[in-house]
Amino acid sequence: MSTDMSSSSQFGESWIRTFCTILGHEYFAEVSEDFIEDDFNLTGLQSQVPFYKEALEMILDVEPDSDFYNEVDEDEEEEEDEDDEEKPAGEPRRSRDYDMVAHSAELLYGLIHQRYITSRPGIQQMLEKYEAKHFGQCPRVYCNGAKVLPVGCSDTPGVEVVKLFCPSCMDIYTPPNSRFQTVDGAFFGTTFGCLFFMTFPELDIGVPRSETAAPVQGNGSANQNNNDVDGASNSRTVSSSSTALTPASSKPNLPPQPTSINGVTVANLAPGLGADSIYEPRIYGFRVSERARTGPRMQWLRMKPADINELDEASRYREQMGVDEDGNPVEEVDDEGGEEDADEGMPDASASQIQLAVPRRSSRRKDKSKKVNNNNTAVNGGSPMEVVDGG
Repeated sequence: MSTDMSSSSQFGESWIRTFCTILGHEYFAEVSEDFIEDDFNLTGLQSQVPFYKEALEMILDVEPDSDFYNEVDEDEEEEEDEDDEEKPAGEPRRSRDYDMVAHSAELLYGLIHQRYITSRPGIQQMLEKYEAKHFGQCPRVYCNGAKVLPVGCSDTPGVEVVKLFCPSCMDIYTPPNSRFQTVDGAFFGTTFGCLFFMTFPELDIGVPRSETAAPVQGNGSANQNNNDVDGASNSRTVSSSSTALTPASSKPNLPPQPTSINGVTVANLAPGLGADSIYEPRIYGFRVSERARTGPRMQWLRMKPADINELDEASRYREQMGVDEDGNPVEEVDDEGGEEDADEGMPDASASQIQLAVPRRSSRRKDKSKKVNNNNTAVNGGSPMEVVDGG
């Protein structure tokens, strides 16, 4: 790879243009030199890339220091002298440091590319590739050829190769061509996929699926015999048409659906998922049990609620907690007659308080009278249990 890039640079092509035209680098965008020359965009990369200065000069097509590549150790000279006997005449001799710098330049450009595609000019350039289907289409049948986007499962180089993200089924796939198996997924990162569709919410992700199925039609015994002979194929046709289509009368009455959730339109919210987009295996027309060894597995990954309001967890949380979007408590506003009812209820409340207060006073007076009577009986020598007449 480095030999091709070094030979092409001799013909006047830039290093970046040459890197992006290499077979297997079709997913990369051409990073502008203005973006690379800004030191703020390269913060933290110096500690991750060996030969950082020399690699940066190679990317920007700056003439390197001749002393750096001309310094060859004595051990390398002895080894190269032995290799020169096997090499054909006229082939230039290169030091190991040059190959290491070329490898570091590829790593540095990939890490810069991860940051560039999240910027405004970079994500716009990736949009043009996405609309032109440079990244391919989803291999899933129910996605109907939805366009995919290259993403990474990790931001650390050397962990995982590049994957393809499908916004229709919300799943990732391995690129079908083996030439992309050498592309590091960290060169695209984990942020680019979600940020791309949040930046362009107007994109039509889902491709409308033709709801025309070929039903089994037959009249007479001849058609019945054909159905018996081709029972497997006909049963599959019936099962696929019965599971793929849902009559409008069977759909439940749903509450008003939102137009968007977290900045994503409902039409672009996983259009390839749902009850109508799950394959149901059948054998001669009979559904395979989930407990069977060959039964369906992990169907919950393809499910989507019919009521989209269930996915809006933020609004559900605000309703339960009684707060608005800023976290402030929401004051409940009553109807017009609510205040009048409250005013009418005020006298009743005060009257009840008065009624409760009156018995308390009477009970106190009775207690005082009992004490006086007890004192009188004690003075007169009578027992406290005797009844004393008033007067």
